[in-house]
Amino acid sequence: MYEPLTERSAIELAERLRLFPEDASLSCREIGDGNLNLVFHIVNTKDGHGIIIKQALPYAKVVGESWPLTLKRAIIESQALRTFASYVPEYVPKVYYSDESLSITVMEDLSHLQIARKGLIEGKTFPLLSEHIGEYVAKTLFYTSDFGMNQQQKKQLAQQFTNPELCKITEDLVFTDPFFDHDTNHFETELRQDVEKLWSDDVLKREVAKLKRTFLTKGDALVHGDLHTGSIFASETETKVIDPEFAFYGPFGFDLGQFFANLLLNALSRNEQDRLPLFSHVEKTWEVFARTFSELWETKSEEVYAKADGFLEDVLRETFTEAIGFAGCEIIRRTIGLAHVADLDTIEPFQRRLDAKRHALRLGRELIVHRSTMKTMNEIKRFFEKTSLVNN
Repeated sequence: MYEPLTERSAIELAERLRLFPEDASLSCREIGDGNLNLVFHIVNTKDGHGIIIKQALPYAKVVGESWPLTLKRAIIESQALRTFASYVPEYVPKVYYSDESLSITVMEDLSHLQIARKGLIEGKTFPLLSEHIGEYVAKTLFYTSDFGMNQQQKKQLAQQFTNPELCKITEDLVFTDPFFDHDTNHFETELRQDVEKLWSDDVLKREVAKLKRTFLTKGDALVHGDLHTGSIFASETETKVIDPEFAFYGPFGFDLGQFFANLLLNALSRNEQDRLPLFSHVEKTWEVFARTFSELWETKSEEVYAKADGFLEDVLRETFTEAIGFAGCEIIRRTIGLAHVADLDTIEPFQRRLDAKRHALRLGRELIVHRSTMKTMNEIKRFFEKTSLVNN
């Protein structure tokens, strides 16, 4: 029977599952700092070996019991990790055990790595981050799409990842609420004039409506669904993607857009010179993605039309445009919506924080409205500079 774990009961579960030697001396700490789940770090103090037990709560932790959530997301997460591991085992944690009745996933301890968002806020650059994420996204998308697997098998896999409740969170918090005067929004009083200008922008709303429709209707491949820098562990040499509980069959450009947005949100918190590694990461991620996806298309495609002249270029162009637009939506929602990011919220002094958030709103709008005219990823830097306070 389901009940939330405690640090004591998490240790008892690890002992029942015989995940440690019989003579182990176990310590446990609840380390979850996200919006939805409990996360327990259990360590054998004798040898330092550890595991992670993640448990879904029946409500959104960020709000409380007034916002109930399905516990099925724990099984979605464990299935997604196992699916991704069949294509990119080097980029996801190992899953040791999962239990649908308890809504838990037991997985590899990644505490030797750092959450990418925290490291980026500290000024680290993680030199291989973009190369690893570009390859991760290219392979997971290609191999779970109609190009990388038999179409009938893909339809069967898509049934396993029907994820309506968590998709609804994205539909509301990313594509709807921030663009209207909704009670889930949260922002500084000093930003109200800027936010109301955004709410009254009919051109912007029309473009966001198109992006929301793409999110609702396009089932290209199994996407992570929440690929931000807080869902990535990293070091100078290693990268691991975690938390795919939002996984579903969605548009090719969605994961890329989420990742680009969160790199740009960090860039907004830095001075001009220190932003360059973030722009390089954005460009490198797309470069590696496009190259890897193209190589797989040429050598592994299951689709008879893969050899049709210009078809690959059309798919990449559409993915590029989607990713830019989705990035714009994510930037805006992380600035004024329900779930903010520490990259912006920890900026001091306060006036500099307000300036960065105003910049974020302008940048998000430009990316959404002008996504179809952008030709190369390095244009993002131009839009970033164009929307800065210096030029406004």
